[in-house]
Amino acid sequence: MSLTPQLVQPETLDVGRDGAERRIAYILQPATEETKPTLVWLGGYRSDMSGTKAVEIERHARETGCACLRLDYSGHGASGGAFREGTISRWLEESLAVIDHAVRGPMILIGSSMGAWIALRAVQTLRARGDGQRIQGLVLIAPAPDFTVDLIEPNLTDAERASLAERGYFEEPTPYGPDANVFTSALIEDGRANVVLSGMIETGCPIHILQGMADPDVPFAHALKLMEHLPADDVVMTLIGDGDHRLSRPEDIERILAAIDGLTTA
Repeated sequence: MSLTPQLVQPETLDVGRDGAERRIAYILQPATEETKPTLVWLGGYRSDMSGTKAVEIERHARETGCACLRLDYSGHGASGGAFREGTISRWLEESLAVIDHAVRGPMILIGSSMGAWIALRAVQTLRARGDGQRIQGLVLIAPAPDFTVDLIEPNLTDAERASLAERGYFEEPTPYGPDANVFTSALIEDGRANVVLSGMIETGCPIHILQGMADPDVPFAHALKLMEHLPADDVVMTLIGDGDHRLSRPEDIERILAAIDGLTTA
């Protein structure tokens, strides 16, 4: 298995207007088989399209004839815009804009952590405008829908609440890099407007959820809660006993690729 990112210069798309413009970077690998779907990678909070899972999914797409679309949200990776201005609504707008611009035909949305939330909101938006039939399936990896509402807000300390009120953000150390995670008031308030775990979620497509039971960031109970809100869909869940939040080990990647293959041939 090759874990070396392909050195491809991203294309860009300008999204937003009236002072909210930002330049979004993306890489589209065309399909070599016309009947195959586009694999759309939607990354997590503070991740980018050069990560292990994204690169391996693109490699797999190339080997199986699928197209693959990777993108960076504003404030992430190669895209412009300020990270602290990011919200679920803003990153959803960018994802849909790039999808509309770059993808033709059926697609499989692959959302990791926060990207799973964006994927579910993207499906809701596409279905509302009559494009839901383009979604051939969803692969949700360590899904974190509604994480600001369910996982952050209930656990805020007094100091964090004070920081939100006084500075408009709070910081939290992370084991994934030297810089602390920054959570803004705007992100938390916007999260309430994008809640998906408030009723039945209908995607109209098969779904495969992969969740580590040793995930320190998103408890596996959260994935079980998501599954309860998907009673109308064909949902498969893979629980990985020793799996962490990233699910980037070679054996985890193989499980993710097998899940994609299951939806590609469905």
